[in-house]
Amino acid sequence: MLPEKVAPGLWRWTAPHPDWNPDAAPGSSGDWDQMVGSVLYEAPEAVALIDPLLPSDGRAELLRWLDQSIAARPVSVLTTIRWHRRDREELAARYAANTSSAWNAVPHGVVPWPLRGAGETMFWLPAAAALVAGDRLIGDDTGRLRLCPQSWLGKAQADRGRLAQLLRPFLELPIERVIVSHGQPVLRGGRAALARAIAEAAAG
Repeated sequence: MLPEKVAPGLWRWTAPHPDWNPDAAPGSSGDWDQMVGSVLYEAPEAVALIDPLLPSDGRAELLRWLDQSIAARPVSVLTTIRWHRRDREELAARYAANTSSAWNAVPHGVVPWPLRGAGETMFWLPAAAALVAGDRLIGDDTGRLRLCPQSWLGKAQADRGRLAQLLRPFLELPIERVIVSHGQPVLRGGRAALARAIAEAAAG
């Protein structure tokens, strides 16, 4: 479960979701893979941890890796969607000595992109040509993306059609990689994969 380098300064690891339900009905709000992703990004002035989740097994080993990778640099712990707070508080406290009281401030080199009405903020990492998503984009094993099922939107104001519209401005970015929490990340051709996902959702 140690992080894998997906681009210079950009790492991703997975850990079992503590609320995973193997018996969840397909397409339901609880239907997701057991393993979910977290991100470490070495921004110019700080290390950003996005949606970090620490596993029960291998926890100490991952923490040692994080300590070595972060060293004495400032840390910013960022969250894409409110239920991805996960181990945010523990890691913020762990690296508080490195950082000012604004530990969750977005560092230079990380661009937050709120999806108004969809309840999520994605993060654009220009130097890595990478978009980091929470729940609104899902990866598969073939390098494709899809928008989350309607059940995942819950009480959000946006339905899948509106979510597709909210994602269209990302197509103006030179996206090479889309780093997702659920499923496999897209490590090449990210813009094209996103365009397909938007078109499929818009088509109904």
